Amino acid sequence: MNHELHLDNIRISKDGRELIAIDQTVAAGEVLSVMGPSGAGKSTLLNYIIGTLPSDFKATGAVLLNGADLCALPSNQRQVGILFQDDLLFPHMSVGQNLAFGLSADIRGADRPARIDQALTEIGLEGFADRDPETLSGGQKARVALMRMLLSEPRVLLLDEAFSRLDTERRDQIRTLVFDTARARQLPVIMVTHDQADADAAGGPVFYLTD
Repeated sequence: MNHELHLDNIRISKDGRELIAIDQTVAAGEVLSVMGPSGAGKSTLLNYIIGTLPSDFKATGAVLLNGADLCALPSNQRQVGILFQDDLLFPHMSVGQNLAFGLSADIRGADRPARIDQALTEIGLEGFADRDPETLSGGQKARVALMRMLLSEPRVLLLDEAFSRLDTERRDQIRTLVFDTARARQLPVIMVTHDQADADAAGGPVFYLTD
């Protein structure tokens, strides 16, 4: 299913100072890049979308996905996936166990390891299910984190400086993988970044926040 995201006249302020004013539609498979200096409110916008905005912020406006307001749902029911600059893999779990964390409880029995093996094949890590995450390269960790998030079947993808800690070669590879996956699955994407190269690679609209 194609998903369209509309940030409907969202305004976020703190201590009487407006940080964000945005009204923007993100089509299925499109990437909206949000750029601006540190402290301008980029991550604050993502917090509002996923439902984790701290109580000392004041916010108005709707996050409409296919016309339905996500703000009416608790965070865990919004089906919004997010990737951070750190991979945040669980160090006490194997690669396969990390991926299983993203699977629906409806997938049971032998279907779970089969789905994990399929997922690892999709990201070029076939046979890595029993590996310790600490033995993976930065690019491999990023791929596992991406697939764990995708296994939770999100309808929207958020990227919070997701590529900033990768070297240039791996950054290009993972960025391409994420954008191609989003297009293939028709997911609207909002990417927070400091890097103009990320926005250029995304090829979508760019929204600038000022300090």
